[in-house]
Amino acid sequence: MPLLIELNGVTRTFGAFTALHDVTLALPPGRIGLLGPNGAGKSTLLKILMGLIPPSSGTGRVLDEALGGDRDNEGNWRLRRLIGFMPEADALVPGLTGVEYVGLAGEMYGMPRRDARRRAHEVLSYLELEEARYRRVEEYSAGMKQRVKLAQALVHDPPVLLLDEPTSGLDPAGRDAMLRLIKALGTDHGKSVLLSTHLLADVEAVCERVVIMAGGRVRGQGHVSELCARRQDRFRLRVQGDQMDTYREELARAGVTLLSDTGPGEWRIAVPVGWSNLTFFQQAGACGVVVRSLTRDDETLEELFLRTVGN
Repeated sequence: MPLLIELNGVTRTFGAFTALHDVTLALPPGRIGLLGPNGAGKSTLLKILMGLIPPSSGTGRVLDEALGGDRDNEGNWRLRRLIGFMPEADALVPGLTGVEYVGLAGEMYGMPRRDARRRAHEVLSYLELEEARYRRVEEYSAGMKQRVKLAQALVHDPPVLLLDEPTSGLDPAGRDAMLRLIKALGTDHGKSVLLSTHLLADVEAVCERVVIMAGGRVRGQGHVSELCARRQDRFRLRVQGDQMDTYREELARAGVTLLSDTGPGEWRIAVPVGWSNLTFFQQAGACGVVVRSLTRDDETLEELFLRTVGN
């Protein structure tokens, strides 16, 4: 099976500004989060993957189709047939009903009109927009607009979905529903998903792998569980006793950092280089508290992101 995305030294400049710096990736099919703050280069990378703009230098492939940027190039046409794109902006056509809008997208992907219209009905029903399919898209709520944008990305049944901030503007319930849909497209329907977002929780809810970008560069990549694996300097500590505050103060003086307080006497902590775990028990005895448990801890995706981008 070919890689989903393979990039080798991809750089993209706009005049004197460099939006992407020497991006190299080898990503297998699956659900992948493209995570980074605004201005990280995520949207530029998506445009290159769709063949809308060419790299200034470097090469790449999506499902073994070479990247390019010439709209008349047959290879780029094949590339775009493999991809369904959901933009962050509304990109809706006022005056069209939902089924007309999605059907038009199918025709633009090269589907015969009748097939495109039939498929539009199917996709809108799957996304729970069946009752709204004959309403004009400008009358849709924010959540419905996001779903109809996802519908037009799905209408030609592509193997790859590129989703740019798909939960933008949604309330918590709408956001959760959208994330469940996206995950189901991967787990139940075999779609590969590249989810571009600045929201760490969206990546945690949907993705198996993550690519972290900042300043146009890839700062980290890999399986989420591997990147957030247990670290030698992080622990979950649970203690009991009347002098827990004193004990915590003593640990702080010894260089231990409190990451979070998860309950009375339950802390996530990071220890300094050269730390001996015996010190936990020695200081506990001196303070008159009892260590109930001490276990290695995972780094959260947020902590990983801040550490990676900070570096």
